Amino acid sequence: MFSNISQTLLVLGLLALIIEVLILGCSTLVLLFFGIAMLLTSGLIYIGIIDANWISTLSTLAIITLLLTIALWKPFKKLQNKPAKTDVNTDFAVITFKLEKDLLPSERYTFNYSGIQWLIKADTTIAKDVTVKVVKKEVGVFWVEPVDNSMR
Repeated sequence: MFSNISQTLLVLGLLALIIEVLILGCSTLVLLFFGIAMLLTSGLIYIGIIDANWISTLSTLAIITLLLTIALWKPFKKLQNKPAKTDVNTDFAVITFKLEKDLLPSERYTFNYSGIQWLIKADTTIAKDVTVKVVKKEVGVFWVEPVDNSMR
């Protein structure tokens, strides 16, 4: 292990990448940067750019890890924190009902569904007795739009 620094770094770098990606799911990024730095340092030793001793190896490893962290920390964190915006289709999305009074965007309108009072909202004014369908749902809120009767 100590006589073949290049091969040792290659194995340890691959192991660090496997642990980071497969087990941790790229959640820490520390092993990712360290693993890439180990692979790069191993390659530099293999092609003869740096000497195969522990002092030059460790200092090169530290410098490459630091540079990778500085260069890639913010882009990777942005990728991790980007919320996946997906609408969940549930049985709420297919309910339709007839409005009992005019629905104005500026006023509160509630609707009782499954024993729960839901706030009903729309982007436009919808008249009384118009059949509406739920097109979007939020916590405690149904967004509705009129049902197109020409499609029946």
